[in-house]
Amino acid sequence: MKTIWTAVVVAIALAACSSKDPKKDVPVSEAGKGSPSSAAATPGAGSGTATKPVTQPAIAGSPLKDPKNILSQRTVYFEYDSNVVKDEFRALLQAHAKYLVENRDARVSIEGHTDERGSREYNLALGQRRAEAVKRVLTVLGVPEARVETVSFGEEKPEATGGSEQAWSKNRRGVLRYAGE
Repeated sequence: MKTIWTAVVVAIALAACSSKDPKKDVPVSEAGKGSPSSAAATPGAGSGTATKPVTQPAIAGSPLKDPKNILSQRTVYFEYDSNVVKDEFRALLQAHAKYLVENRDARVSIEGHTDERGSREYNLALGQRRAEAVKRVLTVLGVPEARVETVSFGEEKPEATGGSEQAWSKNRRGVLRYAGE
């Protein structure tokens, strides 16, 4: 009996606290047009200034060229003497796979590169294995094999010069190049 009375008292208290004058949301486009509710809802409306909606400028062109878009990143780096795609490049390759699946006319070439250590023949083979490893990730994510080509440059097109680990680490890579770019 006591819990029923407690529930009744709480319900009466809540009903007493509720407002009888419902507030209406004012669309941004109507703010500052002189309606009584817009003056209360718009900061600075009494001083003659109106708040304008903020719009994002549209990025013209392809998301592949937008520096703020992950698709503008095209390089996957590898460890020494390895063709294993590291987990840190998973999001990058997922974004490129999604783009390729959604844009059926898009085609990509993956260039495999190595540092200068090793014979020319070995580096060409390692560069090919790196390019194929990136291709394999893309195809597992749904990209048709026929739209992905691979090529190896071995050590022929270094990104960085020098005989240090810092330079070599930049040269051990796979690079995605879209057709028509």
